[in-house]
Amino acid sequence: FGLASMFSSRTSRKSATCAEGDGAMTDGEGYRNPTEVQMSQLVLPCHTNQRGELGVGQLLKWIDTTACLSAERHAGCPCVTEGTWVIMEAGRWGKEGGSLGTEQWSRPAVCQLQAWDGVKLKQITPRTEEEKMEHSVAAERRRMRLVYADTIKDLLANCAIQDDLESRDCSRMVPAEKTRVESVELVLPPHANHQGNTFGGQIMAWMENVATIAASRLCRAHPTLKAIEMFHFRGPSQVGDRLVLKAIVNNAFKHSMEVGVCVEAYRQEAETHRRHINSAFMTFVVLDEDDQPQLLPWIRPQPGDGERRYREASARKKIRLDRKYIVSCKQTEVPLSVPWDPSNQVYLSYNNVSSLKMLVAKENWVLSSEISQVRLYTLEDDKFLSFHMEMVVHVDAAQAFLLLSDLRRRPEWDKHYRSVELVQQVDEDDAIYHVTSPVLGGHTKPQDFVILASRRKPCDNGDPYVIALRSVTLPTHRETPEYRRGETLCSGFCLWREGDQLTKVSYYNQATPGVLNYVTTNVAGLSSEFYTTFKACEQFLLDNRNDLAPSLQTL
Repeated sequence: FGLASMFSSRTSRKSATCAEGDGAMTDGEGYRNPTEVQMSQLVLPCHTNQRGELGVGQLLKWIDTTACLSAERHAGCPCVTEGTWVIMEAGRWGKEGGSLGTEQWSRPAVCQLQAWDGVKLKQITPRTEEEKMEHSVAAERRRMRLVYADTIKDLLANCAIQDDLESRDCSRMVPAEKTRVESVELVLPPHANHQGNTFGGQIMAWMENVATIAASRLCRAHPTLKAIEMFHFRGPSQVGDRLVLKAIVNNAFKHSMEVGVCVEAYRQEAETHRRHINSAFMTFVVLDEDDQPQLLPWIRPQPGDGERRYREASARKKIRLDRKYIVSCKQTEVPLSVPWDPSNQVYLSYNNVSSLKMLVAKENWVLSSEISQVRLYTLEDDKFLSFHMEMVVHVDAAQAFLLLSDLRRRPEWDKHYRSVELVQQVDEDDAIYHVTSPVLGGHTKPQDFVILASRRKPCDNGDPYVIALRSVTLPTHRETPEYRRGETLCSGFCLWREGDQLTKVSYYNQATPGVLNYVTTNVAGLSSEFYTTFKACEQFLLDNRNDLAPSLQTL
């Protein structure tokens, strides 16, 4: 304790420079987002846990406060927390004698807030390239939140959850009912905002307290909160309400356990009806002196509802592993191709689109050459060589989007695509293709690819149409002796509407080892295949721009 910590919240992060055409502002002046809020807090002994570290409950209060202040700056009216998608892996938040700063949070919390009384909010206008990227990726996070419950249902319906309860050591098995905790909190004025509504952060802190007690009843030790799945605020509570907080261990795995928490509210002791206002799932571990997770006892769920929670906890664990494997790791740690199955399709699709958007938003793109109004840019970053082709085409952006997003038509203009088979139409915006290409670069065998194509329409004016591509693996399309299996980590198109029947077409590709020699040959000017292919793409768009009138009505 005794350490100053700073929290920063904004609707889009700030950048040192503004986007082009943003007035007379220069690099030296700096730019600050008008919704940005910074709050400094001194970590006192009352904020720490039994290990002398900043308690997660207190951290959640501060996160919620800064997020709410930022939202109110944008809305111009009071806001309440509607949900907190805390894809946050809790760790050590600082101890006496160390330093504590925002860069130490292993993952930021994403808070979703709602304007008071349903006030219609004005659109956010991102100004810097970084803000535009985060604004666009926020739409992907929302898409992922909306299908989260359906993902759990589909996983339970289509996948066999192995519980092996009968084979476990009964001597180390704890009935789930013995971990149940129930607590009642009276909402007082210090717990509420100026509108009399309970602070979302205060409710989250109380939930973390009861969850910790429930976890300790299983492990008989001091548990450490490792991850928070999602806080879902179903309704408000006010000063004078009694909040009933219930927690129980849903499932215990080898080194971790999931605790489910729900909150109900009522006004008077005589009331029989309680309002369900919040729920969340928290993952705990028990660390030894070397900070290594210890083995945990097994949980025996109660029949009925307890068994449902037990299996849902297993499904959520799989989703957490998928997310960590697909979304959370650094690019250098992620295999080029990841397995595809229905349980991870949400995160693969999210990662596919967000990775391309982040590549687009990177700075330091260098114009390498320009031929016939086709520009070639390169970027050397994080041990990756990326290239970016750009041209302006006299075709409507929606038409170009429909033509380029159907990979089956790509062989019509790209000689590197010999054939394209639609393997699976996942949904309206995602599809998996098997692509074959001719022999390139002196190899004796052609290549083939299994590619996930994710397309997205603009979220707002000024946003591009996006077609993101990445490699996946399918058990039905394994590598065969006939082909060399190729892979792509991040590639695709971004299409900006520049005017009536005028579109800026940009193609991005993060070069993988299999095509690196081919890429460097073009970048060095020893080959003009890039330009030839991109001009063929332009001609393809011009020749087919009138073929899609019925389809354009849906865009």
